[in-house]
Formats: sequence, structure tokens, C-alpha cells
Amino acid sequence: MSVTYLKRGKPDADRAEDDAKTRSTVEAILKDIETRGDVAIREMSEKFDKYSPSSFRLSQQEIDDLIGQLSERELADIKFAQEQVRKFAQAQRDTMLDLEIETMPGVILGHKNIPVQSVGCYVPGGKFPMVASAHMSVATASVAGVPRIIACTPPFHGKPNAAVIAAIHFGGAHEIYVLGGIQAVGAMAIGTETIESVHMLVGPGNAFVAEAKRQLYGRVGIDLFAGPTETMVIADDTVDAEICATDLLGQAEHGYNSPAVLVTNSRKLAEETLKEIDRLLEILPTAETARVSWQDYGEVIVCDTYEEMLDVANDIASEHVQVMTDRDDWFLEKMHSYGALFLGARTNVSNGDKVIGTNHTLPTKKAGRYTGGLWVGKFLKTHSYQKILTDEAATLIGEYGSRLCMLEGFVGHAEQCNVRVRRYGGLNIPYGEAAPYREAAE
Repeated sequence: MSVTYLKRGKPDADRAEDDAKTRSTVEAILKDIETRGDVAIREMSEKFDKYSPSSFRLSQQEIDDLIGQLSERELADIKFAQEQVRKFAQAQRDTMLDLEIETMPGVILGHKNIPVQSVGCYVPGGKFPMVASAHMSVATASVAGVPRIIACTPPFHGKPNAAVIAAIHFGGAHEIYVLGGIQAVGAMAIGTETIESVHMLVGPGNAFVAEAKRQLYGRVGIDLFAGPTETMVIADDTVDAEICATDLLGQAEHGYNSPAVLVTNSRKLAEETLKEIDRLLEILPTAETARVSWQDYGEVIVCDTYEEMLDVANDIASEHVQVMTDRDDWFLEKMHSYGALFLGARTNVSNGDKVIGTNHTLPTKKAGRYTGGLWVGKFLKTHSYQKILTDEAATLIGEYGSRLCMLEGFVGHAEQCNVRVRRYGGLNIPYGEAAPYREAAE
């Protein structure tokens, strides 16, 4: 029984140092936004994106003009993808039922699922126009019934990207801003003279966007910590090196710090995948990024058994986990820490990213140990309520409450119960004392 690393990525200490630099940068920028508002975000947009329009918010006419730049086929493809996302999100929403139950005669308990009232969706797009991210955040929030949905997306090559704007608009956004990076996330959460703050931030982004969300958490809610993409391929000798290498590099092209990990029980497959990655990097148009990402964050891990593969995978808790083995359903049953699973060689991460209907905003950096990805339920708050309908129930619950409050030393709490026992039960309980136990009360 052993686990062998044929290739390791950057040491954890180096990654932590990178994270520390990011934290410092983000902290300073958020403070600047809070102090100087619109002036700060305009300066940052000019500096980082070379973009400074008269208004960062798009008018309806500007939105219509951008949509008009797309072909009928492009529009149909965008709408098809959104239909799949909406269909799955609605099915998920339908499972979330309001509840009301009479737990004992005269005592009613319940809960309601209430949408978050305003959500800021970040749609990445500075390096690649992330059309699909609009479906995942904006359309899903729309299915949840969020009454105010705003979206920020960076300019692409110095101007709004027509496809991204179309997807945001069709998704149901009420306000669209062409604004990227920390300045976008900060503006939505903190607010400026022209951008009203929101109650919640959602959407993926680079390391700086993820860190900004982390620092803003508490001031606003967030969906989850969704930073640079991560992918893992769990494979045995039922698949070949070409498909493993393709799937690893397909996500490594996201950015210079996108971890890609192969976990296998076949040393032959591991070695062949390493060779195949080298071959593909010679022909992949995005190899400049993918090569650095693979060099610094790529790993190949060889295990003796499927159980070891499972343990390694659960420990890493990768954002995307592709399973291509002779026992995919076994991994589905046993895996507990991940973002999303992609089962079988016929599926892949790109399906989930772009079109199949599941959400691609997923936990990174081991957050899959305690949360799943973005889904319609993230936009809903489950609030409880209670009511007592009879004097008898008020008296019985009040007696128990009185004694339990006094057990903890909360006299004022106890009196909230006692006053109702006196009023609705006609029992004379001395002030500041616990209600006596009565057999008849049962």
C-alpha cells in the first residue's frame, strides 16, 4: 500500500506566500473603494482594463446594440445553455418546500424559503469571455426569485463583450455594469455614489476576486470561496493517456495558478499521460498559460488501490473531479469532499462549465469539505416561525420554558414565560421563580 507522486506542484509554503501578497493588495484596494467610491473604481478600471466610459452601467440601448452583434446561431446556443441551467435550477427549487407542522395541540412551527433581496453577480471575462458564468449566477438567481440582480463583467479587449452581455441580459439581470476585478466586487458589496450595494456576492473569479469576496464576507453574504479553477482526473486503465491529458490541460488553460491533478492506480497510464501532456502543449493554442499552470500546480499521483485513490481524492477536495474507472458509481457513493463530479469518459468538466445544466461555480481550496457549489438554494434564506393558538398550549410550553430559563439563570427570560402562564393558565407563579411541575400538565 503506497501513494507515489510522479510529479508535484508548488510547495504549500510558496502558495501561502502568494496568497499573503494577494491579501495585502486586495485589502488596500477595498479600503480605497470605501474611501473614494466612484473615483477609485474609475482609476482602477483605467489602470487594469484601460476602460473608462461615461457610465459603467450599460443602458438598454447599449445592451440591445451589443445583442444585435451576435448571429442567430450564437444567440440560439446561449439560450439553449440557459434553458438547461434554468431547467435544473427549477427542479432543485421545487424540492425546497415551505413547511408548517403542528408539533402538539395548539403549537404551530414552520419555515419559509425567502429569496435574498439583492445579489451582485461577478461574471469573469478579462482573459476569456466567460459567457457561461452568466447562466450560473444570474439565471439561477432569477429562478430563485431574487428581486434585484446586478452583474459586473470586465471589458474584453477594451470594450463590452457582446456574448457575455447577451447572456447576462437573457439571464435576468436588472443592472449590468462593465467593470472587472476587485473594483467590481468591492463596488457591489460596499456601494458607491452610482452603484447601490447588494446583500450577497456570487460568482467565480481569479485569486484577487476570490480574496476580495473573502474579505467582504460578513458585510455581505457570499456564495462560496470560488477562486482559480481546480481539476482532478481519477482514472484507471479503462481510459487512455490522450483523454486524461486533454482533460487536465483543458482546465489548466484557465490561468497560471490552476491546479490539475491525475490520481490513478496505473503507473503506465500516469507515465503515458505525462508524455501526452508534453505533446499536447506543443500544439495547444493556450499553451503559454497551460504550460506554466501545469509546471507549477500540476500533480500526478499513483496509488496501489482504489481505496487509496478515494482517500487521496477526498483529502485534496478538488473543485472538479472527473472519474473514469471501472467503478464510477462506487466513487459517487464514497466521495464526500469535492465541488462537482463528472462520471464516465463520456462526460467532462467542459460539459458542466458550459451547457449541461449543473452549476459551474464550485468550491476551491478544500472548501468542498464543508460546502457544495452554487445552486438555487444559495439564493434562498430559510426562516422559521412559530405560533401558539390555545391557552392550554401557551401554559404548558410556558411552564417548561420557565423552568429551563431558571436552570440557566435567565430570570428575565423566565418571566416572558411566567407572564403567559399567569395570564393564559391562571396560575399564580411568584415573580422570578420557576413554574412548578404539574402532572396534570402532561
